[in-house]
Amino acid sequence: MPRMLSVDQLLAIHSSVSGDRPCWMPDGETILFVSGLGGEPDLWTIRADGTALLKLTTGMGGVGHLASFMPCVSPTGERVAYVSAKSGTDEVWLWSDDGLEPRQLTRLGARIESLAWTDGGSLLVASSARGTFDIYRVAVPGGETRRLTGDDRYEVYAVATPDGQRVLYVRLNDDWTDHEVVSIASDGSDARMLLLDTDFFDYHYGQRFGYPLVSPDGELFLFRSERSGWINIWAARVDGTGEPWQISPASAEQSDAAWSPDGSTVAFIENHNGTLGLGTVDIDGGEARRLVWPEVGICEAPVWSPDGKKIVYGFATTLSPADLWVVDVDSAEPRQLTYSGPGSAVNQHLVAPEKVSYHSFDGLEIHAYLYRPASPARGERSPGILWVHGGPSSQYVDSLHPQVQFFVSHGYTVLMPNFRGSTGYGREFEDLNNQDWGHGDLRDVIAGADYLKTLDDIDPDHIGITGVSYGGIMSIAATVWAPGVFQAAIPCSGYADFVHIAGEEELRHVKLMDYEFGKLPEALDIYRRCSPIYWAHQAGTPCFLVHGEGLYPGSTASTDFALALEANYKPFWYKAYQGETYYVASTANVREMLFDMLAFFDFYLRGIAHELPEASRPITRLSGAIDYRSWLSTAPGGPDGGEGPKYGPGQMGTDGAG
Repeated sequence: MPRMLSVDQLLAIHSSVSGDRPCWMPDGETILFVSGLGGEPDLWTIRADGTALLKLTTGMGGVGHLASFMPCVSPTGERVAYVSAKSGTDEVWLWSDDGLEPRQLTRLGARIESLAWTDGGSLLVASSARGTFDIYRVAVPGGETRRLTGDDRYEVYAVATPDGQRVLYVRLNDDWTDHEVVSIASDGSDARMLLLDTDFFDYHYGQRFGYPLVSPDGELFLFRSERSGWINIWAARVDGTGEPWQISPASAEQSDAAWSPDGSTVAFIENHNGTLGLGTVDIDGGEARRLVWPEVGICEAPVWSPDGKKIVYGFATTLSPADLWVVDVDSAEPRQLTYSGPGSAVNQHLVAPEKVSYHSFDGLEIHAYLYRPASPARGERSPGILWVHGGPSSQYVDSLHPQVQFFVSHGYTVLMPNFRGSTGYGREFEDLNNQDWGHGDLRDVIAGADYLKTLDDIDPDHIGITGVSYGGIMSIAATVWAPGVFQAAIPCSGYADFVHIAGEEELRHVKLMDYEFGKLPEALDIYRRCSPIYWAHQAGTPCFLVHGEGLYPGSTASTDFALALEANYKPFWYKAYQGETYYVASTANVREMLFDMLAFFDFYLRGIAHELPEASRPITRLSGAIDYRSWLSTAPGGPDGGEGPKYGPGQMGTDGAG
């Protein structure tokens, strides 16, 4: 029998570091970072030799809306500013080395998008306090706040020049596709546009483009751009003269640029098929140096030591969560500083995936991660699961996936494909599913099912599909446009009707659909074509719809599709987990959800009967929900308009592993 890992064991695996970039203290020997290993997130420090681990705070409070505290150390090292929702909304808090408790610095009462110190000891903050993001200067320690910008467009990611005379920030156009780098005087006057970067959609309203990173001498700044067809690091002049240039051209995505203290070298992360290496390059040109280049794993968030001799960074693998590491720049010798591994009792049962590739219906190569059970029963064929990522502009990389490991330990083979529309493979690949959600990319996933069927240890007649967000969208699409390909589908927090959600979803989702589909009403036919709910009558796969609710008025998307299935007498389970946003995140609810998912897959893919998940029925129509039949009055291809597309096995032209 397979070696089973309990949900509790897997959900107890936590990284010793958060997703926040670590910081060097001015002494050059101490590193500050955020960690939740003590239970709640807090500020910690550790020496670069791995000793003297010290906890600075007790309960930083709730993370801001970006799931990031954005900690940054003052130029003198006496204070650390960070963003917390401890008071109910994003605010800047201040830790000081005077031994007193951290205190709230701002009273902006709105979202905060970026945070940076100036050499003068004040802070630059991007906040939506006036209804759109603007740049504010916050005095330290008094907290007096002055608004520096006031454009109707989003203005974010501000940094000061080393001499303190100017501030550079990013301004987005209304579609979030174009970025201007703007320079203003420290009092907000004398605005000058230094750079216009176009056609680079930024789902997180500036986060993808990032900060304009000013060089230590104040002459240059770095930025991310997709103008070459790949997201690379570019440089431009702070005075706005001349043309930008790539610092290390590559057919790979680059991120996390960091200047060396003397400004001669830039560290950066480069992504090759989900493996993320740490490189450096001289700003004057030349070949990039592969400083830390793992066979498997992801480096992230490099930061130079004040003397330029070391770089601290995060590192994770498919078998271990992220830890802090430090590398000597001259010798390229890395050293691990923190240890957050799952422990030998758990680690020996984790499965390392194999990187595979296969070809889709049109010959396009699709890369994927293949997880096989460690100890399958003798002669037993494993049922398969296609696990689809969110986004769709996202990517599976060499990281640990505890939920996937749970199903693998229970005898399932899991394939995680980077289908068309994924990031990490260039702009052309990322745009291939524009105006085509649930069709060409679904056929990539079906080709993945066909690939699984070529494996000797797979039960070809019992394959399921699941995923969260866009993975939920794809799972819903599979039930109606690929009936019979999958024997079970679990859409987690998915969406089925983009015409409907365009009027009720948060702004970034609307901007995403504007970019991917086009704008309404002109693109109405595309929205409908990509909306599986209009073909609910075609559903031929048992479906288990799961989502969260309760924290604030959320999406009705899963409920609406469940009602559409009910109206057409289609088989489905349904469950909403309480005390959540639309997504299920709390440990207790994730634990319950995984047991429910296992029960569903075991029933439909193995014929093993479990108790029906509690409270999975009945569903109730939410207040204000649109009647299902009213959607279909003008729907193309719905019950009143004929059949829709159907994609089945054997149509893909897959030729097995690449």
